[in-house]
Amino acid sequence: MRIVGPDYLVFGVDDLEGSKTYLSDFGLKPIQLDATGWLFETLDGTGVIIRPKDDPRLPAPLETKNMLRQQVYGVEDNAALDEIEAEMSKDRRVTRLADGALEFKDDLGFELRFQVTIRRALSMPAEKINAPGAPAQRAANELGVTDDMAALPRTLSHVVLFVPDIDKLVHFFCDRLGFVITDVLTGAGPFLRPASNDDHHTLFFIRTPAYMQGCEHLAFHMGGPTELMVAGDRFVRKGYQTFWGPGRHKFGSNWFWYFNSPLGVHFEYDADMDKHDDSWVAREAPNGPEASQMFLLQWREKWAPGGGPEGGSGKP
Repeated sequence: MRIVGPDYLVFGVDDLEGSKTYLSDFGLKPIQLDATGWLFETLDGTGVIIRPKDDPRLPAPLETKNMLRQQVYGVEDNAALDEIEAEMSKDRRVTRLADGALEFKDDLGFELRFQVTIRRALSMPAEKINAPGAPAQRAANELGVTDDMAALPRTLSHVVLFVPDIDKLVHFFCDRLGFVITDVLTGAGPFLRPASNDDHHTLFFIRTPAYMQGCEHLAFHMGGPTELMVAGDRFVRKGYQTFWGPGRHKFGSNWFWYFNSPLGVHFEYDADMDKHDDSWVAREAPNGPEASQMFLLQWREKWAPGGGPEGGSGKP
């Protein structure tokens, strides 16, 4: 099935104003949908929708009260929607909305919506690097980093879910919606990508008890590692708390930097993810620090050589 990937995630939040400030500071553009609803979008139009948790327009919450209310997936065209409707209608109620979108629940009760994708095509250069032995990517006198450089999320990259029954959701997404497993962290879960997206993953499951079911984090692609580091540094300086990173994952190869949020989930800047096609053979590794990251860094205030980062002599 020609599924592109996540268009939006919809949350019912405890603190609407605090969530609005957080998402704006993260680099997403606020667009007011109505009196209580807000869309915060990336450069390609994907993003996050928030409403107060008691807003009647929201789908019902999970029993765990996780703030995620709905995952909205984009597909290539209306024919893809027809295909999904035919498959899902075999064993569950599917609602076709006035705009043609479909709404239904997956096998664990997560609310899903499928629509013709709202993603806008981007035409932007990736980060350029210069390296000995290779042609220079930046011209003479073209700077690689400046204090005022842009560093904004380009697209909604992936979603990570806490799930009590991974096998059931793998069957649902792979056997019925055409997702492919790219890699597996044994003891945690699989990475999946849909048919019309060559990113290493747009979805990842982590096995948890039923009382934890919900969204663990969502991630946004940046233009490269430098943009990720610049955006993360600016975010820390606004007072937001790092959860994990910065660093670089092994499976997917993507750079990462995760932050706590008032939406009850973690938000991630990511960059430089691997691409795969159907010839790729999935790998498997035990979940743990050795498999989850190639390296992990730690943010600190700026300093200059001389006194040492902790105020010492700087001598060995």
